[in-house]
Amino acid sequence: MQQTKPLEGKNFRPMPILIALLLSGFIGMFSETALNVALSDLINLLHITPATAQWLTTAYLLTLGILVPVSGMLLQCFTTRQLFIAAVSFSIVGTFIAAIAPNFELLLIARVVQAIGTGLLLPLMFNTILVIFPPEKRGAAMGVIGLVIMVAPAVGPTIAGLLIQNLSWHWIFWLSLPFLLISLIFGIVSMQNIGEPTRPRFDLLSILLSTLGFGGIVFGFSSAGEGEGGWTSERVIISLIVGVVALIAFAIRQLTMKQPMMNLRAFRYPMFTVGTMLVLVCMMVILSSMLILPLYLQQGMGKTAFQAGLLLLPGGIINGIMSPIMGRLFDKFGPKWLVIPGLIIIGVILWFFSSISLTTTVAVIIVLHTCLMIGVSMVFMPGQTNGLNQLPPEYYPHGTAIMNTLQQVAGAIGTAVAVSILSSGTKQYYIDNQINPADLTKAPLAMTQGVQHAFIFGVIIAVVGLVLALFIKRVRTSGAEAGQRAPH
Repeated sequence: MQQTKPLEGKNFRPMPILIALLLSGFIGMFSETALNVALSDLINLLHITPATAQWLTTAYLLTLGILVPVSGMLLQCFTTRQLFIAAVSFSIVGTFIAAIAPNFELLLIARVVQAIGTGLLLPLMFNTILVIFPPEKRGAAMGVIGLVIMVAPAVGPTIAGLLIQNLSWHWIFWLSLPFLLISLIFGIVSMQNIGEPTRPRFDLLSILLSTLGFGGIVFGFSSAGEGEGGWTSERVIISLIVGVVALIAFAIRQLTMKQPMMNLRAFRYPMFTVGTMLVLVCMMVILSSMLILPLYLQQGMGKTAFQAGLLLLPGGIINGIMSPIMGRLFDKFGPKWLVIPGLIIIGVILWFFSSISLTTTVAVIIVLHTCLMIGVSMVFMPGQTNGLNQLPPEYYPHGTAIMNTLQQVAGAIGTAVAVSILSSGTKQYYIDNQINPADLTKAPLAMTQGVQHAFIFGVIIAVVGLVLALFIKRVRTSGAEAGQRAPH
């Protein structure tokens, strides 16, 4: 098997590399969540339907779902500098097109170009951390990444609300552009190559199966979440069937190839498997709650987009601050004493959220959301880092590609299921109370029931995660590391 070869004996300067990656990663995450707040304004300004507007998110997720699986191979084909410059360049071009976009079509193209940049950058970021930091220091390094990944979505809605209120949605992208240019210049000056490309052979059939498989799953679940026909629509059913069949064929092909595009043999390492599952649980909880809570604050409790963003800001910032702290605690004590209590906190908070009502005070929502984000910080990075630590270096590109790909799939599944449960719970309220859905005075009460049901789904996901967490063990990074890494 051809492997990615770390550059032996080379002294890396971790801080400049980290700064270049994190700055571009932060802006990518910021523009992703900031645009979500602007969707209602875009519907009115661009004269489009909510289902059409949803494509700005669906196309972004779909591009990530197609591109990220290929990233493991790209990491072995090109140098770190080449991939970084390409990723940030795509982000700059996409952001500029979005900033000047006069219509929906051009904005949609811009989102796809932005997603290409993000799809190249995320796996590169995680793979770089695995190579330049020794295992005993990876928790702290991953924690810093967690700070960026979590703070950006937290401040995105608030800043976007301010920009929309005082300027226009275009300024979400104008604000991002100079930071991306600074990141590109900084990266050109300071980015080092962390490995030698091994130039594996491109397998077109694997790329095709991967595109149909992951793309079909993400598209199917995203379409179900849009509400047009829901799960019974022909488009959703065909997409999911094509996706599942193609994924099975993709898995069989990867396991029988000498040089697979995505080496699924990484799942032979038990802590990698457990870590990946825990990351998926966290992504489903985070993305479904990030969708449901702002929706309820605006449509149920009558808050503006800016007010909703402001209410969720403390939780996001606390989560970002806690990530480096949890990373250091992970380095010191291992994952079990963080992950298990973290999932208990997540489950309990989601249970409290399942009894949310119109009389629930703003203070209670802020406290509950903050505690939820603390729980997530205790699970996400420790579970991910422990899983990746068990992999030998030749599996790093494949491990990061697998985790990042499945995160996109989990995000699409979590949001689609949560929206479906929210919709069915809302409809059931009208049926149970024999109320005409046209009676808008009852809409907040109906939505409350839908939101409560959606959070019960979150509780179930958290319980599944807690059961998985019982099997987690610390991956030793001492002299006995090689023996500990062996798959059991």
